[in-house]
Amino acid sequence: MSPPWFQPLDVDRLALGETEIDFDVPLAELPRLQARIAGIGGSVRGAARFGRQSGFAVAELSLVGKAKLQCQRCMQTMEFPVDSTTRVGLILSEAQAAEVPEELEPVLVREGRISAAELVEEELLLALPIVPLHEELRDCAVPPSAPLVAEEAPEHVTQRPFEGLAELLRHK
Repeated sequence: MSPPWFQPLDVDRLALGETEIDFDVPLAELPRLQARIAGIGGSVRGAARFGRQSGFAVAELSLVGKAKLQCQRCMQTMEFPVDSTTRVGLILSEAQAAEVPEELEPVLVREGRISAAELVEEELLLALPIVPLHEELRDCAVPPSAPLVAEEAPEHVTQRPFEGLAELLRHK
């Protein structure tokens, strides 16, 4: 059986009842995040509060937690803090996206149902870095043999690859 945060719920019922759903979601169990960020770990907790605005079902999503990502510089695990609050307009078709008030981010819901996991996943796809890197180079576990600063390029040297060709041809 799927965890409660993974169960799709009726958007209209949630909005009419001004329902609040609390959740604690392990990031490794979110399939779209797993596909985009290999080896993701950690978890986020928070709440989704549903209501209505300008004729649309709206969800206010609050997330707090830490994502465990792999730094692409040193390939070690790093923690990325997640702390966000966003409001989304839940739409039933792409045609409705233009009608959603500007302060809301449109989120397409399939068949009028959405789960807390889908909302969390959508927000994290926007919030997490595409290429995770330690913020400070000194936090990176770069091997000691690797230079921390780019070495200066040598002075421009003119290369003449055929310079000795004439002499080689004379010996034949």
